[in-house]
Amino acid sequence: MIKIYHNPRCSKSRQGLEILENSGKEFKTVKYLDTIPSEEELKEIINLLNISPIDLVRKNEKIWKEEYKGKDLSDAEIITAMVKNPKLIERPIVINGNKAVVGRPPENIKEII
Repeated sequence: MIKIYHNPRCSKSRQGLEILENSGKEFKTVKYLDTIPSEEELKEIINLLNISPIDLVRKNEKIWKEEYKGKDLSDAEIITAMVKNPKLIERPIVINGNKAVVGRPPENIKEII
């Protein structure tokens, strides 16, 4: 089952959702600001994306700049920060089986569906 971690207020996330809707494939939408991923779930997503936790952080968010920027954080601390402040999680994230992409640009999603 394809899964999209979606923020309806984000234009890129809405474009990603539209790509999935137009694909005709079945998928599940997770509004991650309402249903916040656990630390374990976030670790799994990061593994599937094959990136470092810092690469999933939206570094232009006010909360990042005010509370975390410039600090020497471990991967675990970065994951905890994203769970505590889910706005920091880059979006949209689409997972299909053992493959995942960040939909920036949204066309990336087409690679795994």
